[in-house]
Amino acid sequence: MADGTQRNARRYGRRYGRTVPRAAAAAVCAALVLTACGSTKDTGAVGAGGGGTGEVGVILPLLTSPFWQSYNDYVPKMAESEGVEARKTVNSNSDPSQQITDINNQLNQGVKGLVVAPLDSAAIEAGLDQAERKGVPVVAVDVAPDKGKVAMVVRANNVAYGEKACQYLGEQIPSGKVVQIMGDLASVNGRERSEAFRSCVKKNFPKLKVLEIPAKWESDTAASKLDTLLNAHPDIKGVYLQAGGVYLAPTLQTLKSKGMLKKAGQAGHIAIVSNDGIPQEYDAIRKGEIDATVSQPADLYAKYGMYYIKAAMEGKTFEPGPTDHNSTIVKLPSGILEDQLPAPLVTKDNVDDPELWGNTVE
Repeated sequence: MADGTQRNARRYGRRYGRTVPRAAAAAVCAALVLTACGSTKDTGAVGAGGGGTGEVGVILPLLTSPFWQSYNDYVPKMAESEGVEARKTVNSNSDPSQQITDINNQLNQGVKGLVVAPLDSAAIEAGLDQAERKGVPVVAVDVAPDKGKVAMVVRANNVAYGEKACQYLGEQIPSGKVVQIMGDLASVNGRERSEAFRSCVKKNFPKLKVLEIPAKWESDTAASKLDTLLNAHPDIKGVYLQAGGVYLAPTLQTLKSKGMLKKAGQAGHIAIVSNDGIPQEYDAIRKGEIDATVSQPADLYAKYGMYYIKAAMEGKTFEPGPTDHNSTIVKLPSGILEDQLPAPLVTKDNVDDPELWGNTVE
């Protein structure tokens, strides 16, 4: 195991398709009598979290990824727009143990709410238990905890990430070998993306053979293992990157060093689908270096993280069903509610769409 300094520098704990139009969602809500369809209801628990007022702590998993850098930039803007008094963000630097310490520090400093992007779906339970004991509501962003109490998980559908990548590669490649560079399987994000991609290929594209690289959201691990895999399998035809923020650069560099980085349309081009929706991925799509990415909404993560923590501090709760912001609240097997925000597939056909958050980053 690498020492803590190396691990913290390398780990990346993370992490739109067609959705129901707003009018249609409203119609569905109107048709349902017993379901609140994402609307709030006052439970009377206004005392929890300070009655809707007070400072909110915001804990980041890391700041070495362009995705999380963008999220960090959005936090103060969205806090202001949602009327939340957010404290300066805290960076857990890819260390799950440090994240628990960060949560406890924020609680000891008297925050009335917490917005946390968990590094480890299981380890975060200790921090959530501390918050529950103090009566402080928590909203989880990007990663759903396996256990523990949260008011809401703000997250896109990670199963859809893997399925969209599978569908795109399968439509481009009739047969042959494809690689998925996986995230940390201690994270529900890594598990869901990996299994969804694997299952989709098996079901829909049986002529494709999936090779896997467990990379734990670490860029150097991805680079070294991809280099080794390409030596043994130089006939790779496609790659799925589960996190462009950490895997894009090392993947392109590795392919380039082996003379295997061919632009889309050229003979020998390796089709690449990524996840994140960062500006660097869009530039790579425009250059023909990669083919597609799934845009994970950093802006909406910040916006609805603030929206739900304010609601939780006011004692409001939600129920499964369509929301008024083009998403759907679902109940996870753990019983936790998750607002599954839209995350579109971005290709050369829509990469310049001004509505994509990756095109708004300065």
